[in-house]
Amino acid sequence: MRDENIALHRFAVFTACCTALLIFVGGLVTSTQSGLSVPDWPTTYGRNMFAFPYSKWVGGIFYEHGHRLLASFVGFLTVILTIWMWAKERRRWVRWLSTAALGAVILQGVLGGLTVIFLLPAWISTVHACLAQTFFCTVIALAVFTSPRWKRGLPLVKSRAESIPLQTLCAVTTAAVYAQLILGALMRHTNAGLAIPDFPLALGHVIPPFTSNKIVIHFAHRVGAVVVATMIVWTFSRIARSYSDHRLLFRPALTMLVLVGIQLILGAITVWTAKAVIPTTAHVLTGALVLGTSFLLTLRAYAMVVVSVSAEYRGAL
Repeated sequence: MRDENIALHRFAVFTACCTALLIFVGGLVTSTQSGLSVPDWPTTYGRNMFAFPYSKWVGGIFYEHGHRLLASFVGFLTVILTIWMWAKERRRWVRWLSTAALGAVILQGVLGGLTVIFLLPAWISTVHACLAQTFFCTVIALAVFTSPRWKRGLPLVKSRAESIPLQTLCAVTTAAVYAQLILGALMRHTNAGLAIPDFPLALGHVIPPFTSNKIVIHFAHRVGAVVVATMIVWTFSRIARSYSDHRLLFRPALTMLVLVGIQLILGAITVWTAKAVIPTTAHVLTGALVLGTSFLLTLRAYAMVVVSVSAEYRGAL
């Protein structure tokens, strides 16, 4: 393995970590209601954002301006990553994947600007949040595909034929997590986070009266949490039963199970504390980590698991 390729992998991992941090800071902007603390874009109070004096980073400006600078840094990292990929990466599809990541981060920057220009419209803010998760997964994929372990080839695991293959189960779980994050973003940006202010009941009922769109969105998010938790427990149970000796599958499955437990607790605390900044923002970050872990597990499952057909089944064909 050439040194520059190992360095490329490490740089991709660093970019993914910075993206996770950016998602957390973006969550802080929403949790502190600082989205319009800097009312212009791409400038900051008429100045070049990179020349805006630190002494003026007060109140919500600290969160919003800090978010812009960190977003610019992640964009810069993505430019370097893409150039590096095209210079050193031999696999054409990986190079184009890095280009897709660059396109996503550029679009993300534009959407961030539009949220300010159009005064935080819910649909643009929601798309902005969802694209951040998509970009995060794309950078994770680049980190995985450039790893020495992936290039050498992951160990193959033979599996008996099942009605729902592990690969499909992992993919469906990842899709469920992503759908839940869409609902979460919609809830945050339509100010529906406290539309149902009690938990575990909902307005004193198991199923609340749907008297407003915000209640519908909030309750859908709660139902989504149950679906996601069920899918993750199912996925972990399958891996623990059949693949516990394979740490490349078992470790992310266990991590995902722990993260979703933390996420459920943070969701409850968010309601109980009337959306206190720290648990609410931690809820956003943990959701992204659940998605990233599930996505990593899905990639590994498709690369590693090979279905072996039994002799009895072959004879029946």
